Amino acid sequence: MKLFTLQNPLWACAALVLASPAVADDGYRLWLGEGATTQARSGVEVRGESETLRLAADELRRNLPALSVPVVVARADDAALAGLRLDARSLGSEGYAVRRAQVAGREVLLVTGSGDVGVLYGAFALLRHINSGGDIANIDLASSPQTKLRILNHWDNLDGVVERGYSGQSLWDWWVLPDFKDPRYADYARANASIGINGTVLNNVNAKADSLTAPYIAKAAALADVFRLYGIRVYLSARFSAPIELGGLKTADPRDPAVAAWWKAKADEIYRAIPDFGGFLVKANSEGQPGPRDYGASHADGANMLAAAVKPHNGIVMWRAFVYADTDPEDRAKQAYTEFKPLDGSFADNVLVQVKNGAIDFQPREPFHPLFGAMPRTPLIAEFQITKEYLGFATHLAYLGPLFEEVLDAQTGVWRGETVASVVTGKADGHSLSGMAGVANIGRDRDWSGGTFNQANWYVFGRMAWNPSLSSEAIAREWAAQTFGNDPVVIDTVVAMMMRSREAVVDYTGPLGLAHLFATGHHYGPGPWVSDLARPEWNPVYYHRADRQGIGFDRTRTGSNAVAQYAPVLARRYADPKTTPPEELLWFHHLPWDYKMPAGNTLWEEMVRRYDRGVAEVDSMRSQWATLRPRIDAERWTKTDAFLGVQQREARWWRDASLAYWMSINGLPLPKGSAAPQHDLEWYRQQSFPFAPGNPK
Repeated sequence: MKLFTLQNPLWACAALVLASPAVADDGYRLWLGEGATTQARSGVEVRGESETLRLAADELRRNLPALSVPVVVARADDAALAGLRLDARSLGSEGYAVRRAQVAGREVLLVTGSGDVGVLYGAFALLRHINSGGDIANIDLASSPQTKLRILNHWDNLDGVVERGYSGQSLWDWWVLPDFKDPRYADYARANASIGINGTVLNNVNAKADSLTAPYIAKAAALADVFRLYGIRVYLSARFSAPIELGGLKTADPRDPAVAAWWKAKADEIYRAIPDFGGFLVKANSEGQPGPRDYGASHADGANMLAAAVKPHNGIVMWRAFVYADTDPEDRAKQAYTEFKPLDGSFADNVLVQVKNGAIDFQPREPFHPLFGAMPRTPLIAEFQITKEYLGFATHLAYLGPLFEEVLDAQTGVWRGETVASVVTGKADGHSLSGMAGVANIGRDRDWSGGTFNQANWYVFGRMAWNPSLSSEAIAREWAAQTFGNDPVVIDTVVAMMMRSREAVVDYTGPLGLAHLFATGHHYGPGPWVSDLARPEWNPVYYHRADRQGIGFDRTRTGSNAVAQYAPVLARRYADPKTTPPEELLWFHHLPWDYKMPAGNTLWEEMVRRYDRGVAEVDSMRSQWATLRPRIDAERWTKTDAFLGVQQREARWWRDASLAYWMSINGLPLPKGSAAPQHDLEWYRQQSFPFAPGNPK
């Protein structure tokens, strides 16, 4: 039986049948639609011989509705387009234009770009426009990516386990590569190209040196051969101690010429197999990973040594600023800034420092990382987590577009108008290297990401990496239309659910700036009482510091003074609880339980109100989803409804366990009208989940 894949023409033949909501849809097609035709449509002309141009034309032949004009797919430098005087330079190497034009004396719908991949992006943009309800009568689409690197980080291990993965085993079948290339690899690449993603890091940042051996380089090369046609470059996470483990050296000190020579030889070997290899991603001196500081060298020393190895091949190094080590007992949130800010300007020109969106670890809400705006002489690449490690795994509906937007739109305070987005696009400081990285939520599950709504987080990451100024709500709307069809009732309901979902998770897990209250290791469920782990910053009590008098982490001058890591205008704002945004209040301040909030209620009353609001929001989402049952195919509706049921139960668990613990600390009663926890505190403390998915063993 032939495999049913996105790129396989067989799927188009089934489109008319699958169009009915009454027929099951397993989610494999993602947002790429069901195909508009039962056979390849004529009227699409491709000019040029490249395989990528052919792919662009094939997408349009399979998926375009009947048009009154022919479609021409061509590069902007094609001789037939000379009379149009296209400004190819303004599009850059990846930009596209889609518009009506006169070509060879006839009116056509032109899909063009200065490069083959730009043309492919243009084809997907045209389909996105039509499938989202756009008009083509006066179509005029033109766009270029605002970031150079738009990369997925796969935390996939060589044994097939995905760290913090909630959608099955790794997509990469290392055991049978390079001999067999699963058709899903092309479908994966196609999905990424449809949203402008142009790079993928194949292996976990907690890397094994084996990834750099000849057999695994050959496996990576096989994947690169598939991805290349879609404009996607392959990267590898590099284990810093590989010269010792693979090369037999006695040191991995980046200042040692023998170490540098080993890495240069290894880079040359990789580029012989993968000529367009992108470069290395490195996690060093964090969570036990080896790094240059083991030898008294700096992060810049380590990054620059690797950068020199890949530079002759136009490769780059992405050096993670997530330095989670027992080096700053005062405040974990200060570590990255403390270590990296003094190194600004000392990194090679093909190094990017990869900075998480917040200073701790992908929490449901964190203030933006203070390194954004603090390293003007170093290109920074923003790292977001698409997989929902701290947002309920695959079962909780949590659309992350508002989280991404909140961070990207944040004003750094360095100069008027500078935002995190302007830093990561390179516009703030004139850097040519720029980018966004997303920790992928993709696995071998049939629907790719463990549930339909999780696909939206992959989608919104790609769209915002292409253009960080896009609205998360507008992206939600176009995703919903492409995923469920153009029924306005479905789109309006789905978008309303999505746009409130992340805030609901914040409310029932950690309102008002509370963070890192999760159970140990697997990060599944509440654990604000945990206090017995070996290092202080491993314990949730370290982050909330609740006592009889109050709650919150004092990061002002009377505490850790982490506020000083922000630009002065923001430091002043965060130093005063009255000017600190309520959503970040307890991140920066330890306040009495009876502290008066702006609305006149006490801090305790406001906390309880938000916990209750989060639970109520999930109830509302499930009720809204129930109204769509006649309008959504049974398979996706049923799975989502079941997941919303799980989320209802677990939101109450979070709310009840948290309130039971806070009440044991503060001795306060619940406000009138707020229900008591279902169980006593000890019951919640006894819950155990040794086999939770995605937990590194």
